[in-house]
Amino acid sequence: MKNVEMSMNGDILTIMVDVSKTFGKSSSGKSTIIASTEGNVSIPGRDEIKIGLNVYTK
Repeated sequence: MKNVEMSMNGDILTIMVDVSKTFGKSSSGKSTIIASTEGNVSIPGRDEIKIGLNVYTK
């Protein structure tokens, strides 16, 4: 994962992203990547629940 932190507090999933960071252009070159799970990943402690997250600017 790039610039994504996840934590569970009971049944509440918290996702933290530092929006001041960037990781260059996307593969298409149309946007700039800020954060990504780089595909679908399990949330902490709950392998049956998946998340896919992309944060970007145009």
